[in-house]
Amino acid sequence: MDILQQLNQIAQERDIPLHDLQHELEESLAVAYKKFIGIQNDVAVTVTIKLSPLSASVGKEVVAVVTEPRYQISVEDARKKQADAEVGDIVPIAVDPNQFGRIAAQTAKQVLSQKLREAETRRIHDVFHEKMGDVVTGVVSRRDGQSVYIQVNKVEAELPRREQVPTEPYRPNDRLRVYVYKVDDSSRRLRVIVSRTHPNLLRKLFELEVPEIASGIVAIKSVAREPGQRSKVAVYTSDERVDPIGACIGPRGARVQAIVDELYDEKIDVVPHSDDARTFITDALSPAKVNSIKLNEAERSAYVVVPDNQLSLAIGKGGQNVRLAARLTEWKIDIRSESQAAAEGKK
Repeated sequence: MDILQQLNQIAQERDIPLHDLQHELEESLAVAYKKFIGIQNDVAVTVTIKLSPLSASVGKEVVAVVTEPRYQISVEDARKKQADAEVGDIVPIAVDPNQFGRIAAQTAKQVLSQKLREAETRRIHDVFHEKMGDVVTGVVSRRDGQSVYIQVNKVEAELPRREQVPTEPYRPNDRLRVYVYKVDDSSRRLRVIVSRTHPNLLRKLFELEVPEIASGIVAIKSVAREPGQRSKVAVYTSDERVDPIGACIGPRGARVQAIVDELYDEKIDVVPHSDDARTFITDALSPAKVNSIKLNEAERSAYVVVPDNQLSLAIGKGGQNVRLAARLTEWKIDIRSESQAAAEGKK
């Protein structure tokens, strides 16, 4: 295989047109040329990429007396190439990369591969640093150990086990949205870390689905999430003409349903945010009804009384509802039924 074929093969493997690799080609061919003619001096190789073939030239210094024909040229010979050439000029002389020899060709391939890895790393770093904190769409490509890899714009992002939702299947070719959590360049291999568990994934999905949130008319004040199971989102607007809950739910529930579908049927409660703690805690405990709330401002705790038939609903399966409400409001919530409160009141 000649040198051009080898370079074309690399370009195809990387899915990059050969003409986009001109700078990397020139640097790799310069290394190959130095090895081919056996010099240590710096040389510059220029390539002209057409459909076929690839042509290259190397700069030779114009000198009065040639002592090193490998990288020098006489004034007389130089003026055959460039009529106004003078001593000290650099004149491009055509070279055939395919005549560099097997070792030089292999060197060119190795150098080009390395430079492409470096360029790819820089590109990934630049692209994903800009997307840090955003949601991107990808396709599940493979599993490796406990990690799932998501193909995003020809880049494989890693979804580590800690960022996976246990109830989600991650089947090959599944399309899903992921939150760009981190670009890790601490090791030899650049890693783009994405998440399906981060609360900000839910925030960003609402921004994508709800124009009023994207435009700033409606704001998400807080999010509490148990990934794959249930989430609570508190929303607010200062525009009296806008219903923030209705905006998030959408016509016939279409907007919130799109998010539920994306999160594999994770239940989502959208509640109004309020600066009044009693009101906010009451709404956060929805769908349960609340009879009364006593607040301890110093400890930021709330003693909540609910009807007897609402206790299990207020607490939720495994304590989930009250746990999410506490995280959403940032208040400790202690729930009692009416009969429990009455009994405690007699003590």
